[in-house]
Amino acid sequence: MQICGFIKTTLLDYPEHLASAIFLGGCNFRCPFCQNGDLLSDSDSRFHYSKKEILTHLKKRRGILDGVCVSGGEPTLSPDLLSFLEEIKALGYLIKLDTNGSNPSVVQEGIRRGLIDYVAMDIKSSRDSYAVLCGTKNIDIASIEQTIQILQTIGIKHEFRTTLVKPYHNETIIRDIGSWIAGDSSYYLQQFRQSDGVIEQGLSAFSQEEMQHFKQILLPFLPNTHLRGMEDAHENTL
Repeated sequence: MQICGFIKTTLLDYPEHLASAIFLGGCNFRCPFCQNGDLLSDSDSRFHYSKKEILTHLKKRRGILDGVCVSGGEPTLSPDLLSFLEEIKALGYLIKLDTNGSNPSVVQEGIRRGLIDYVAMDIKSSRDSYAVLCGTKNIDIASIEQTIQILQTIGIKHEFRTTLVKPYHNETIIRDIGSWIAGDSSYYLQQFRQSDGVIEQGLSAFSQEEMQHFKQILLPFLPNTHLRGMEDAHENTL
């Protein structure tokens, strides 16, 4: 397992929980606005932490931490993900999984076995623009839709989220996303932030006013739409 990053204590990565965050390397997408470009490699040289090191820390922090967020990269690509979640679960932790939704069978099996308590799934764009926003032509949109359906129907706590970035998003795309995943799920619009790790440099964020406008477009489809990553938006950023 490629454990490339580890935050020992965070209030940001698991809603309403004091948690640790684990970042696994490797991803099947190459989203131009990805903030974790350094986690995309599947090279052994990217390993920074061992499972033993992570589990030792979690054992020591029982009673202080109550959750663990497993993110990436794309964690469902790790063949031993579920066995790792079993070890974390055995310590009594709640587990949140961050995923791009491309491996519905892994998500579903993790939920079925009681290993996942919360799922955050990225919705990159509308169906027609998905390949562009994922940076690859090999997009199985049916798998993405299957994961959406699993989360909407199986009853697990979850959220959908989209990072909005110029020039890749616009009103038409936002409206199409809304009609595609319409329902009562929590949906977060995240403001893009430039950093050295972003795959494609030169991208820019929408203003607060533009983000609020997109939110208004979505509310008829997704009444639980919120803004995240905006210091002045007066939203609960969890």
